[in-house]
Amino acid sequence: MENTYSVAISYGDDLGYIDYDKEKKTATVTLANDEGKQKTEVFLSEVHDIEIPHDTLLDFTTEKIKPLDSVENFQLTLTKLWEATGVHVDWSRPVEYVKLHPRYE
Repeated sequence: MENTYSVAISYGDDLGYIDYDKEKKTATVTLANDEGKQKTEVFLSEVHDIEIPHDTLLDFTTEKIKPLDSVENFQLTLTKLWEATGVHVDWSRPVEYVKLHPRYE
């Protein structure tokens, strides 16, 4: 889908994915593990203070980021998902693979 950005996630032995609708600015979490799914949904509904880099490695400003405001905010916020929830973003795993194989085996 052209208006959807999808990324694979995992929690425990379960694989899943998040679909971000660019037009509606909503995210749908598909994950068999209810705990991981709930943690992800709550995390994406909250505003986060994230340090944004600028010109040098020491030049950062803290900005309030609303994850669902844009695909860029969504992607940036996902970089903090693992640390906050234990849900891993599998950036390189194809979402189509996850749909066929929703568990590690």
